[in-house]
Amino acid sequence: METASRVQVFTSDICGYCRAAKRLLSARGIAFDEVNVSRVQGAREALVERTGWRTVPVIEVDGELVGGYTELVALDREGGLAHLQSGE
Repeated sequence: METASRVQVFTSDICGYCRAAKRLLSARGIAFDEVNVSRVQGAREALVERTGWRTVPVIEVDGELVGGYTELVALDREGGLAHLQSGE
C-alpha cells in the first residue's frame, strides 16, 4: 500500500493567501503540516535558503516545491491534488 504524501505549508500570521491555501487543502480533505514562519525562530531564513522563496505561503509535497497559492490553485484545477485526498 502506498503511503500518503506529506504536504507542508509554510505560512505567516498576516498572510491572506496562506489562509486561502489552508482552506483549499482542507476543503479537498488533504492533511497538511503547517510551519508558521512568524512563530518559529529562523524558519523564514531557512525556507528562503532552501527554496529561494521570500514570500509565503510555500507549499511542498513530499519535499518537492509546489509553489505558492497561485500554483496550488492551478495544480488543483489540473487534478494534481486528487492523489493527496484522504481515502484515495
